[in-house]
Amino acid sequence: MQKFLPHGIILVLLLALIWAAFLWDPSAKPPDIQAERRDEPVVAAAPMGGDFTLQSYRGPVALDSLRGKVVALFFGYTRCPDICPMSLGYLGLAFNELSPDEIADVQGLFISVDPERDTLDRLRDYGEYFHPNILGITGDQAEIAGIAERYGAGYKKVEQELTTSYTMDHTADIYLIDRQGRLRESISHGTPPSRILEAIRELLRDG
Repeated sequence: MQKFLPHGIILVLLLALIWAAFLWDPSAKPPDIQAERRDEPVVAAAPMGGDFTLQSYRGPVALDSLRGKVVALFFGYTRCPDICPMSLGYLGLAFNELSPDEIADVQGLFISVDPERDTLDRLRDYGEYFHPNILGITGDQAEIAGIAERYGAGYKKVEQELTTSYTMDHTADIYLIDRQGRLRESISHGTPPSRILEAIRELLRDG
C-alpha cells in the first residue's frame, strides 16, 4: 500500500526547494557582528599619512618643519574620560625613559577632534600635563577631517541624552612618523609604554 506524506510536510519541502533555487547564495558570508558592535568609526585600511599644518598656542605647527624628528601623533579631545588620558599617559611614560639626546629628536602631537571646545590654551595645559614634548594642536573641522582620513583615524560626535553635552568617539591608535615624515607604524590603544618606547627607539636608530 502506497503511503503519502502529509500536506504540511509537502508544503515545507516545496518552500525549501524554492528558497534554495532562488534565494540561497552559497558565497554569502555571515554578517560581521563584531564590526557592527565596534565603537570606533570605520576607517581606511591603508592610511598614507602626509604633511599638514595646524595651530598650537605657540603658533602654526607644520609636520614638514619636524623633519629629522620622530613624531608620535594621537587624535583625541581634552574632555575624553578614559582613552586619551591612558594613551597620552603611556606615551608620556615612554618619553620619560628617553635620554636627553633622544627626547630632543622626538615630538608628540595631540590633534584635537573637538575644536568647538578645545581652545589653544586648554590644549597647551592638557598635552603638557602628560609630558612637555606633547603639543596640543587643532584646526577647523575640514582640516581635521582631512588629516584624520589620511592617517586612517576616525571620529564622530555623539550627543548625550537629557543634556546639551556630547562626547567624541575616536580612534585610539598612536601613529609613529619617522624622521623623513613617513607614517611608519600604528600602535594600538593599551600597548604598554615599554613597547611604545621600543618602537620610538627603532625609528630613532633608522636615522
